[in-house]
Amino acid sequence: MESFDVAVVGMGALGSAAAYHLARRGAKVVAFEQFELGHVRGASHDTSRIVRTSYGAPQYVRLAQSAYRDWADLEQESGERLLTITGGVIFLPVDGPYSATDFTAALEECGVPHELLTPAEVQARWPQFRIPENVETVYTADTGIAHAARTVATLQLRARALGADIRDRTRVDALTPDGDGVVVQTSSGPVRAGKVVLAADAWANELLDPLGAAIPLDVMQEQVTYFRPADAEQLDRERFPVWIWEDEECYYGFPTFGEPTVKAARDVSENRMSPTERTFVPSPELTGQLADFVADLVPASGPPLRTVTCQYALTPDRNFVLGPLEEHPDVIVALAAGHGFKFTPAFGRILAELALDGETSDDIASFAPSRARSADHVSPMPTSAS
Repeated sequence: MESFDVAVVGMGALGSAAAYHLARRGAKVVAFEQFELGHVRGASHDTSRIVRTSYGAPQYVRLAQSAYRDWADLEQESGERLLTITGGVIFLPVDGPYSATDFTAALEECGVPHELLTPAEVQARWPQFRIPENVETVYTADTGIAHAARTVATLQLRARALGADIRDRTRVDALTPDGDGVVVQTSSGPVRAGKVVLAADAWANELLDPLGAAIPLDVMQEQVTYFRPADAEQLDRERFPVWIWEDEECYYGFPTFGEPTVKAARDVSENRMSPTERTFVPSPELTGQLADFVADLVPASGPPLRTVTCQYALTPDRNFVLGPLEEHPDVIVALAAGHGFKFTPAFGRILAELALDGETSDDIASFAPSRARSADHVSPMPTSAS
């Protein structure tokens, strides 16, 4: 039987980052992806994802600061430009469930420069927005865009260049911990690994269930829509920021990026289905709801042009899951809860540290798998998770 230091299951953003960091540290690593690399069945495809430090919880701000350092390191090591900094605003209705004070307090605690803006100040700086009077706005200059598909491809290319054995179209059917590591049963035969990083997102419980370690996941098909503005220049990233609307329903959007369109979406549309039931067909009702919202907030966005689907696998409180199973410590679980792409290179480093060192320098105490499995006592994170 082939033997490896670490096996990675799932080669989306988290798995690809883990494979890269493990190989970079000299580990003998094998990585499995049940579909083709770069597939569109999960949550790591398409072009753009938001990167930001602006969270309403200090732990997330600190993790984001750590991630920015890892992004810079990845760009330098790979020679690829993966982030585009645009600045970003978070809109918080004063009668909504989220408080601007939570954001400003967390940012101040972590030393992140920011501004708290009135609707008039927003209008003066970005006349493209139409903001109601009862909205507070938090601005951070370090917010921007990560190129999603390019990031995942870069991580995979660098992992291979550093010696990782990446096997796509290879399904993992079972994990069997035996005290001396884990036997990984695959569609091409078994391999042995000292540790396993399970980054299979919506498919994770297919492997966790037999271990008695399933994590409650709320799986749904999400969708993003690209809009075609009549004047794309006024929504260019040099003139227009990334934006997030934090309320009972959360929305987010981008300036133009790579083409003369603007992208927007609702976060958590509750269009539930399993990976095997997923239709890949966008919901006209959700597209219409989004179009109405965007037309009110950014009138110049124009009509919908196309809609792309992805898949969310949400934990009970939308906190991440990062860490070893208590019952089987050689199996390390990684779940991003539908908002983890901005942390991708940091997650990869953390997972490599957990696999090779047994600990990490980042504070991930609240991301333990055991906590996510105890769904009866968790409470939602204090801000929406776009």
